[in-house]
Amino acid sequence: MGVVEDLISRSRNTAHGFTDLQAAADELVAGCDGQAAKAVALDLLCTDVHQARCIATFILGRLAASDPDALQILKQRISLDPDWRVQEILAKAFDRFCQDTGYEKALPVIREWLSADHPNTRRAVTEGLRIWTGRPYFREHPGVAVALLSAQRSSESDYLRKSVGNALRDISKKHPDLVREEIEGWDLTHSGVAKVARLATRFIASKG
Repeated sequence: MGVVEDLISRSRNTAHGFTDLQAAADELVAGCDGQAAKAVALDLLCTDVHQARCIATFILGRLAASDPDALQILKQRISLDPDWRVQEILAKAFDRFCQDTGYEKALPVIREWLSADHPNTRRAVTEGLRIWTGRPYFREHPGVAVALLSAQRSSESDYLRKSVGNALRDISKKHPDLVREEIEGWDLTHSGVAKVARLATRFIASKG
């Protein structure tokens, strides 16, 4: 079998989790040049085996900081994948891009993805960077993280809004006043926004 077929076969052994899928991607990237790795990823994206598409997404995430085309494939193609597990790996791939680029340097791309039309693209950011204030730059600038996340509170996607609420709740554990002050300015008559607020303040509320 060829490399693509081997990876598809290997991926089928993963029923839950993603550890071996990530390992397979890492091994491929370590063993060949970026263009060859990207070609394998593109072939894997054509299969109906979601685990293989997860490997492809991990590969592209490893390449994205040095290959703008890989980053665009993540944004424009992977975000349209119908499988939720692939979307979870997209979030990890975007965080890998930010880590390799540097979170502050990646801010223009973070903002670009957060302004994308497709909610999956935006969720890759809100979910991928959790816990936001555990990441360099955002650790020192929690207000920037809160502002970026809060701008997504009225999204039409419940999937995205849930991610936003959970990410804000993460931040509230160390910065409760910052999150509380932000939410005080929201229009809670919007049911979706109110749900985000409830998620975001769950830890604060539990502490009385």
